[in-house]
Amino acid sequence: MSKIFKHEGLFELESGKSVRDLHLSYTTIGTLNEQKDNVIWVFHALTANDNPIEWWPGLVGEGFLFTPEKYFIVCVNTPGSCYGSIGPLEINAETGTPFYHSFPWFTTRDMIKAYQLLKKELGITKIKLGLGGSMGGQQLLEWAIDEPELFEHIIPIATNAKHSAWGIAFNASQRMCIENDHTWKEEQPHAGLQGMKTARSIALISYRNHDTYEHFQHGITDKTASHAVDEQIFKAETYQKYQGEKLAKRFNAFSYYALSRGMDSHNVGRGRASVKAALKLIKAKTLVIGISTDLLFPVQEQAFIAQHIPHAKHAVIESLYGHDGFLLEYEQIEKVIRDFMGDM
Repeated sequence: MSKIFKHEGLFELESGKSVRDLHLSYTTIGTLNEQKDNVIWVFHALTANDNPIEWWPGLVGEGFLFTPEKYFIVCVNTPGSCYGSIGPLEINAETGTPFYHSFPWFTTRDMIKAYQLLKKELGITKIKLGLGGSMGGQQLLEWAIDEPELFEHIIPIATNAKHSAWGIAFNASQRMCIENDHTWKEEQPHAGLQGMKTARSIALISYRNHDTYEHFQHGITDKTASHAVDEQIFKAETYQKYQGEKLAKRFNAFSYYALSRGMDSHNVGRGRASVKAALKLIKAKTLVIGISTDLLFPVQEQAFIAQHIPHAKHAVIESLYGHDGFLLEYEQIEKVIRDFMGDM
């Protein structure tokens, strides 16, 4: 069950703005041992929540690699999300009304600053392993650079050290969909929701790839088996609409907009000598995992990370699922982690 961490007073952001009464929704699974050396910190991706058992069931939970019987597993809902942490639909303590469009920009570095407050509250001084994919991997790298002595091991998956122009273009196009929803300027929870559905369909194209769609979404639906072309409905089309509707039932456009901007901000070299120099600061034993068919975070980005973190190892997983392979290829991911970690 999620818990709420509250930080009273002002929380300063990279932008120069601040928020009052920062709060984070987080989940802990298992028990922190006396030595405080069994912490696994899991970072979630863009639209997930703080319970990794729900979205990484093949890796986290009783009977799996990261079992609460052995580890103290921590996961925090990213600021800007809609699963309990401070976000656009939460009340702005300065005004007494929801933030909506005024929600400030939380960069990846701001997110880590927030997590550091929770880490202190939980009495954590060392993290045995940090792992996360996509935006979660971005946060992990930022933290491992900011506190080089904190992590014993890190495993960033399907991620990068600086968000690419390609990735930013996808996010910008998705935000344009939301901005062009005629309800977007309204201050109400469902504003921009239709635009977000379209945005999600664009995102799915980057999360999967040509072969994924050919394998799973090829052809027409069973309901339109007629040979009449004007009566045919294509599986790929209904799939895109389904994914938009599915997200709209659990998310909101304000959070989607805010988190995509947070991802765009990711650059471990900002304010440091360079991206390469920043990666060299990492002292944790590192395994960088890429997905062979990932269009959004191509494998050369993980190779770059591994090349510049001292003594890092690099593994590539074969998958039909593209970027989403980091959520679905449990068995392959577990194998490369076990090979890397040995007897955990």
